Amino acid sequence: MLLAIDPGNTFSAYVLMDGYKPVDFGKVENDHLKRLILDRGFAQWPDAVAIEMIASYGMAVGREVFDTCVWIGRYSLAMELGGTAVEYVYRQEVKLNLCGSSRAKDANVRQALIDRFATHDTKNGKGTKAKPDYFYGFKADVWQAYAVGCTYLDTKGATQ
Repeated sequence: MLLAIDPGNTFSAYVLMDGYKPVDFGKVENDHLKRLILDRGFAQWPDAVAIEMIASYGMAVGREVFDTCVWIGRYSLAMELGGTAVEYVYRQEVKLNLCGSSRAKDANVRQALIDRFATHDTKNGKGTKAKPDYFYGFKADVWQAYAVGCTYLDTKGATQ
């Protein structure tokens, strides 16, 4: 099991993955995710954790970026206290891994995931309630959390 996290300054997205299969996911307030980690509130405890890490590209950043960095540290400590090592995945790694270009945008990353995993809904990858596809229920930053997890698994040599 892998826990992939796309951290934010107030809300963070997560995906609990069994191999590449999403088992549990959501976008929740940071305190809620921290509490899930500290209380071992997931259905299964992850063997590994991949968190998207902030990178500096020489541009000035605001308070939100620093707040996000604080949350990355809190999640890392909480996981390590639970005995699980944390790996960091940078956004550039995700773009290169899934799209083959560091210039890719979020929409390109999302489409690369749909192309790779969706079975019948090649437009949204979600399907319908009656006929759900691979990403049924995904929204907002959950896509980015899954992309972090996928990149982690790809770079560690996991198989589909």
